[in-house]
Amino acid sequence: PESTPPATTATFVDPKSVAGAFAKGMPLLETGGYKVHASRRVEPGQAEIHTLDTDVVYVVDGSATLVTGGKAPDAKEIAPNELRGTKIEGGEEHRITKGDVIIIPNGVPHQFTAVTGELHYFVCKPTALTEAHLSTR
Repeated sequence: PESTPPATTATFVDPKSVAGAFAKGMPLLETGGYKVHASRRVEPGQAEIHTLDTDVVYVVDGSATLVTGGKAPDAKEIAPNELRGTKIEGGEEHRITKGDVIIIPNGVPHQFTAVTGELHYFVCKPTALTEAHLSTR
């Protein structure tokens, strides 16, 4: 979806809307400067690299294995500043669970390789200014 301009007023999201967003895994708000997602995952995902967005993840429920760092050798651009690949080589495995907070700077490859049950996690994504973004390695 096209980003909207930065918000100029506070955004309040009621509990029913938040629960609905987690049930589907969807954005709560996306602007030019940041995004807030109620994410849901039930299976492993692709290797991801966001060249502009830093992922600030708060695990609300469930657990998973998250690999960070290393390289995604077959990563291809799927959208502006968004790369995806099948795997990460040389990354570190981390078991994440309810209550954990993970900050993944822009440019750092990451991938959910295993999910136990349903993983629900908030992701706040501050977007770097384009002239300040990291090049992909």
